[in-house]
Amino acid sequence: MDALADDLTDPGEHRDRLATAKAVWQVCEADYLRCATALLRAHLSRDRPPLRRPVAVVWPRPWRHMWRQHAHDRSGGVWRAIPRASLLSQAEAAGHDEILVDVIEAIRDLQASHHAHRTSRRLYERYIPDRSSRSSLGFSDGRTARTLPGFPDPGHWVNQNFARGDGWRIQPGREGTLRTLEDNERAVHERVEAFGATVLQLLQHHHGPAALERSARLKGAARWIGREQQAVPRLTPWPQKLTAVQGVTLVVLGWLVLVLAAIPLSVALKARVLTDHLKPILLSAFVLAGIGAYRVHRAGPRLVRLPGRTIALTGAAAGVAAYLVMQLQGPVAGYFFAGPFERYEREFSDGCLAASPYRHDAIQSEVAGRTLVIRPISGGTTLRLGPAEEGGTHPLRPRDHRTREVLERYGCQLP
Repeated sequence: MDALADDLTDPGEHRDRLATAKAVWQVCEADYLRCATALLRAHLSRDRPPLRRPVAVVWPRPWRHMWRQHAHDRSGGVWRAIPRASLLSQAEAAGHDEILVDVIEAIRDLQASHHAHRTSRRLYERYIPDRSSRSSLGFSDGRTARTLPGFPDPGHWVNQNFARGDGWRIQPGREGTLRTLEDNERAVHERVEAFGATVLQLLQHHHGPAALERSARLKGAARWIGREQQAVPRLTPWPQKLTAVQGVTLVVLGWLVLVLAAIPLSVALKARVLTDHLKPILLSAFVLAGIGAYRVHRAGPRLVRLPGRTIALTGAAAGVAAYLVMQLQGPVAGYFFAGPFERYEREFSDGCLAASPYRHDAIQSEVAGRTLVIRPISGGTTLRLGPAEEGGTHPLRPRDHRTREVLERYGCQLP
C-alpha cells in the first residue's frame, strides 16, 4: 500500500515504471516465442532440445533508456521471432494428431501476422496548434509544421525531431489506420500466447512432466521482472530555472568538454598530419565532444541539485582542469612530436655535447632535405643528422661516417 501511495503521489514515476515494465515484458515475450519455436523444431525433428535458450538482455546503464525505446518501437522483437513457413511445413508433415492440429492452427495464425502491419511512428507529425480553437478537440487543431528540405513526408523521423512545431499529433485522416495497426499488434501478442500454450501442451503430452526441465534461474531481461525501476531508473529532471552558480558551473563543464575535444586537433597540428588525415581527426574530436556532452547531460540534473558550495567547488575544479588541459596539451603534444632542432637539443646539445663546440649556442644549423646540418662556429667537422622532419617521432641518427665518429668521441649513445 505504501508503494501504491508513492506511485499515486508521483504519477510521472509511475508512468515511467509502467513503460519499463512493458519493455521488459515485450522482450521476454519474444524470448518465449523463440524458445517455443526451438523446442517445437527439436520435437518434430526428433532431436534433443537445444542447450541454450534465446535470452534478451537489458543494455548497460548508459543506454538503457535507448533500449527501452528500441523495445517499444520493435515490440520487443516479437515480429522478427515469428516462425517462418518452414516450421509450418515441418509440422504438417509430422502427422495429424489432435494436439498437433492445434499447433498447426496456431502457427497459421502467427503466419497471418506476417501480412499485418505493426504500429508505425510515421503516423505522427509535428504541428503548430491553433490557440484560438474552442472545440473539444482543440488540442489537435492546427496546421502541419513545415517539412525540412528533402523530406516531404511529415512522418519522417527527421521532420518529427527537427521540424519547427510546438505539438505532436496523429496525422489528420490517419486515425483509422492507427486503430487498425493497434488491433494487428494486439492480435500478434494473443497469437504468441496461444502458440506457446499449444506447444507446451504438445511437449507435455509426448514427453510427460518428468521430461520437462525444472525452472532455472532467470536470465537476461526476465530477471528484471518486478525490478523494472532498477533496470531503467527514471532520469532526474532539469530544474525550471538555474541559479547563477549552477549556470556558471554548467558553462565551465562545457568549456572542459570543448578543451578535451580539441586534444586530437592539437596532436594533429603538432604531428603535421591534420591536412592528410582531416576526416578521422575531426571525427575523433566530434566523438569526444559528443561523449562529454552526453555525460554532462546525464550528470547535470543531479549536479545542480547539490548544495551551492558543492556546486561552486565542482565548477572551480572543472575550470582548473579545463585551464590546465588547454595550457598543457600543446606543450605535451609538442614534446612527443618535436621538430629537428628541438630533438637535437634534447638528444645531443643538452646531453653529451653540452660542453663541446656543438652546443646549441655555438653552432649554425639548417635543414637540407631531410637532413639536419650542424656547423660549429669555431670550425670543425660538420654534423649531418636525420631524419629531420617536423612533428616526427624518430630520433636523430648520423647520416655519414664522420658524424658518427664525432658523436662517439664525445660519448653519445648511438644504436
